[in-house]
Amino acid sequence: MISYETAVERLYALGHELQHGTPRKFDLAHMRVLCDALGNPQRSFPSVLIAGTNGKGSTAATLASILHASGHRVGLYTSPHLLRVNERICLNGQPIADDDFADAYDRISAVAARLVAMRALPHPASFFETMTAMAFDFFAASKIEIAVLEVGMGGRLDATNVVEPVLSVITDIDLDHQKFLGDTIAEIARQKAGILRPNVAAVTLPQHPEANRVLGERMIEIGARSVSAARNVPSVSPQSSTLVHSTSVETRFRLSVLGREVEIVSPLVGRHQLRNLALAITAAEELAAQGFRITPESIALGTRQTSWPGRFQRLEATAQRPEIILDVAHNPAGAWALRSALSEQVGERPLVLLFGAMADKAVVQIAQILWPLMNHVIVTRVAHNPRAATTSSLAALAQSLGVEHTESATVREGLDLAIAQALKLGSEALVVIAGSIYLAGEVMEGLR
Repeated sequence: MISYETAVERLYALGHELQHGTPRKFDLAHMRVLCDALGNPQRSFPSVLIAGTNGKGSTAATLASILHASGHRVGLYTSPHLLRVNERICLNGQPIADDDFADAYDRISAVAARLVAMRALPHPASFFETMTAMAFDFFAASKIEIAVLEVGMGGRLDATNVVEPVLSVITDIDLDHQKFLGDTIAEIARQKAGILRPNVAAVTLPQHPEANRVLGERMIEIGARSVSAARNVPSVSPQSSTLVHSTSVETRFRLSVLGREVEIVSPLVGRHQLRNLALAITAAEELAAQGFRITPESIALGTRQTSWPGRFQRLEATAQRPEIILDVAHNPAGAWALRSALSEQVGERPLVLLFGAMADKAVVQIAQILWPLMNHVIVTRVAHNPRAATTSSLAALAQSLGVEHTESATVREGLDLAIAQALKLGSEALVVIAGSIYLAGEVMEGLR
């Protein structure tokens, strides 16, 4: 068997959007051919499929934690990862072991190579197709009772969409991945709506009018059952019985679930997370109606035990550095959510931002939303990622916006500069890390 390191190296060599230097055509038929050759492992367990632009990872992690707290053997598949690629495939809250990862890659890559040799596939499976097949294979071998699957991009043609979900969830939709999904909310919503199935419940929340229209029309067209999570969104009104109490480390409120009132405590902070919590809790209620062993107490316990780092994650100050806030905000909606959370949780404290982003993201809009809040911005480039925006382009943007800034050649150096700049601003200053999940992961690795 090959080593874990070799498996990871070969996996990354497969590439994502490009194949031999040209854009890869997304085609679900290729994923089905690969799954057929593997014996369709994805059919051996029920699945929940979660699509959306923002919040689908938080929703998936919370739902998986609830299922685990309910006594189910649960698989969780998410993307991308913060520190190690294993994080994408989890069993009962724990990432797949290195040996199991290498074994799964070896098996899937051998089958894919055979299919290419037989001309059943036109080219080797991509990074994401291979990872998804690895997750299906590992979950089947692990005899899970249910899988929670986060869609990688879009929905209609995403590799995860070969499953026949027992429940679909669609989180908030915004502009992202326009190169592949379309230039309008309506076009992107049509791609997300591809995970809907006839006679299968679809959990959503009211959102952008165009997204509401497209999702509603598609549900009616195919006969999907619409389930609104609005009843589980707690009110922020002081007069409400479900008043939210939010601190720097948790969100707390009381909620009636499955006919009983319980206290919901989540480590996910920020008003935007209330919507993700509502989607996860409503999905859990729907699964309970399908016979899964979910109770009000296990919903409360699973929500409390959710682990989803890098989402407004606060790292306490030490003698050497100020407090740090890590957030993966990588699109305008995520930037607005971070800005709102900073306003609620930080107030008027001085802020130093370490920023790096992918060049194919809406970098200008993100900068316009976040940078004016900052006393100083350190721009850097994420290592080992050809999609990363250059420091010179980010510095030119800062110059055009009139933002006080410093360039840094590496993330490690940028973190040191941000810490030094914050210390100059006084004991109340803190460092904010944002712009890309890859940046957050590199910072976490450096801090470890």
